[in-house]
This record gives sequence, structure tokens and C-alpha cells, in this order.
Amino acid sequence: MAQRIVTLLTDFGLADPYVGVMKGVILTRAPHATIVDLTHEIPPQQVFLGALALRSAVRFFPAGTVHVAVVDPGVGSDRKAIAIATKEYVFLGPDNGLLTLAAPREQRQQVRQITNEALFCHPVSSTFHGRDIFAPVAGHLLAGGALADVGPEAPDVVELELPWPIRSGATLVGQVLYVDRFGNLVTNFTPASLAHLARDRVWFRIRGTWIQGLVSTYAQLPRGALGALVGSWDLVEIAQRDGNAAQCLQASVGDEVVATEQAADGSRS
Repeated sequence: MAQRIVTLLTDFGLADPYVGVMKGVILTRAPHATIVDLTHEIPPQQVFLGALALRSAVRFFPAGTVHVAVVDPGVGSDRKAIAIATKEYVFLGPDNGLLTLAAPREQRQQVRQITNEALFCHPVSSTFHGRDIFAPVAGHLLAGGALADVGPEAPDVVELELPWPIRSGATLVGQVLYVDRFGNLVTNFTPASLAHLARDRVWFRIRGTWIQGLVSTYAQLPRGALGALVGSWDLVEIAQRDGNAAQCLQASVGDEVVATEQAADGSRS
């Protein structure tokens, strides 16, 4: 049997056996599967942060990968369980927007509601659909089962959208989307959104602190200095060389970040 890849992204952490149990269910259905842990450290119930992390990762996996994501504060409620297929991947998870940044509308080929109880582990827990629904359905697909087996088409799903910066003249108002374990503040500024600002003249303001210019690497900053650069997610992040920008600035997800340009007289527009 061909080896297939499945990724797991959850807010379960690793202190409890939840992740290991999901892997056991997958391997029972698909013994030849390769399981990759994207992360299990999404902050509890933070669906948007899970969606953003999933979006950042999926393009680095080969076609045919099954992505299972479970950040599910509505588990056990009437929220749907869904499967989304794009040209390259299948995504399994709760219908709360978690999958939709990684599988945007224009890329979707099929969207199905997961209702086929014959594929589930029984009895189905009202608190652990990762084990009883998403893991066994992933195993079914990895073992060669058809996506159509999981249930009927689901034309409407909950959508999440990236909050793009708001432009006013030469000024952009954005926000912190994510804080990684190094304390880097990932913003919603893309390189394209800053194209109208000169790289060496752009200033960023966050929590009352001004940061000048964009550097190419962390190492370009003096030790302890704050700086801005385009990170691996193709988003601008605020970082502190050999430090923690989030702690230094007392900043967190949702904080406003302003980008503007320094005028010739030294003022900021």
C-alpha cells in the first residue's frame, strides 16, 4: 500500500494522551500512514490562530496530504464536521472557519459534511471528535477510501477571512495576528501592502514605540534592538534581536500596528 501523509494541528497540547490516541486511531485504519505533527500548542479555543498556522504550513506538503485540524470549542454542539478537498489536499475539521484560510473558496473542489457514522469510532464522545470522527475518517481516506463516502455535499460553511490592513493615504493601520514562541509579533502587513512605502523610510508604531525600516535578517539588528522584517509566513513581523518582542513591548494578538513613511523633514506622514 502506498504511503500517505496526514498532518495534525490541535490545541490539545502534549501533556495529555489526546494526540497519541488520535494517532492510534489513524494507524489502526491506515497502518502505512506517515503522521506529521504541525503543532498541538495552539492556544486553547483560539480558532483563528489555528487557521492562520494551518494556512502557513500546508503548501510545503506534497499533493495527496490529508490535513486534520481540531481547534473546536463547539465540539458536541450542532456545528458540522466537514471535509474540504482542493486540487492537492483534503482538510478535515470542525465547521468553524478553521480550515478556510488554508482552503479558500477559489481552491475548493469539494466540500462535504462528515455524517457517515459507519466510519466513526463508537460510542462517539461529545467532547472528543478528534478521536471519534476526524481521526477515523482520515484513516479511511489514507487507506484509499473515497471522499464521497464521508457524507453529502455541504454548500455553506463558516468562513474566516484575514483582516487586511486599512490604508489612509500613505499610512496603513494593521494589527498583530500571531505571537510565536520566540515572541515575534506576526502582523497582517504583506510585502505587497507596503509596496508604496520605501523600505528604508517606512516606520512602524506599536504600543507607542516607533521602529524604523525593514531589515532582511534578525542578525542585521544590534543585540537587544527591535526591528521589522518579512518572516517565513510572508508577513511582516516585529522582532527583538536575542530577545522577546512581545514581552519587551507588552504586546499581544490584536494590538494595533501602524506603518507610515518618514518625510524628508524627518517627520512621519
